[in-house]
Amino acid sequence: MTPKQTCPDDLLIPRDTNRSLPIALLRAREAVMSHFRPLLAAHDITEQQWRVVRTLGETGALDATELASRACLLAPSLTRIVRTLEDRGFVTRGRDEVDARRVVLRITAKGLEFIRDVTPASRAIYAEMEAKLGRERIEALLDMLQELNSLGARDGSRQGEIGQAAEG
Repeated sequence: MTPKQTCPDDLLIPRDTNRSLPIALLRAREAVMSHFRPLLAAHDITEQQWRVVRTLGETGALDATELASRACLLAPSLTRIVRTLEDRGFVTRGRDEVDARRVVLRITAKGLEFIRDVTPASRAIYAEMEAKLGRERIEALLDMLQELNSLGARDGSRQGEIGQAAEG
């Protein structure tokens, strides 16, 4: 290193984008979602709306803050999405019985029926991926991603909240 340099030259040059973890994760997300987008479009639901419905389908009810975190949405986006899902009869909004300041969102019977309608085609897509990659590799990938997520956000932002680029 020369006196002006504080690190080796190879640290100054960005990695090849094919080996950049953030870019690779974005590309992988797009590759996976390209299989699901036609299914969602056929059912007239956005990716973000589906994440909300699916999350509530797993939990039954959540407060808005927790739902936004689990569905990887920013709170302002969730408000708009919930309004649309309420109009479709998939979710209801109410107040927490213990803390009336908290908004609680619940899946409806119609929302659960919607999930049941979409699930067979969704499972078929997963089966195609599993046939190409193998169950063990998919499970290993999910384990690694969960471990990566456990590192948390370096800037202290809430785990699970993502930027507009990933929401769209």
